[in-house]
Amino acid sequence: MKTSILILIFFVIISGGCSKNEDQTKSASDQNSKVTENTPQNIDNESKKDIIKTAIASKDHTTLVTAIKAADLVVSLSNSGPFTVFAPVNSAFEKLPAGTVDELLKSENKSKLASILQHHVAVAVYTKDILKDGMNIGMVDGKNAKVTIKDGVTFIDKAKIIATVPATNGIIYVVDEVILPQ
Repeated sequence: MKTSILILIFFVIISGGCSKNEDQTKSASDQNSKVTENTPQNIDNESKKDIIKTAIASKDHTTLVTAIKAADLVVSLSNSGPFTVFAPVNSAFEKLPAGTVDELLKSENKSKLASILQHHVAVAVYTKDILKDGMNIGMVDGKNAKVTIKDGVTFIDKAKIIATVPATNGIIYVVDEVILPQ
């Protein structure tokens, strides 16, 4: 008997809670409609881009984006992260020996390409103030990349950081070299 009463009380509480939430949802929905009707729609797409969307929007990273797609890493880098990505510009790929990029983009070299790209990604956000001379950063490929600071210029392995771009799921450091795992 006591068990039946407790179960009944439980369901009454749950039912009341659901009803209240529906009212709150309707109220919030009504308020949102009013805000939408009376507020100009200024959408800031620039500050709401994840790492992949940011790279896709960059004319300087078309080769990197092609490589990320070929290695099937788009979904991984679109996840919530946080990530630090060292993103080589197109000219960095051009510095590689002739034919290297074309060879890596072949489907039979997908795992090798993925490994190279994973050496450009750390699962954490390393802001400029965290990066210290001599510091090693563990990359997704399981290897380390070394930070060097010379005359106020920061390098990751031999790649010079030339720009910093925030993203919703981490930070992007634009670099002038492809960072090859040692």
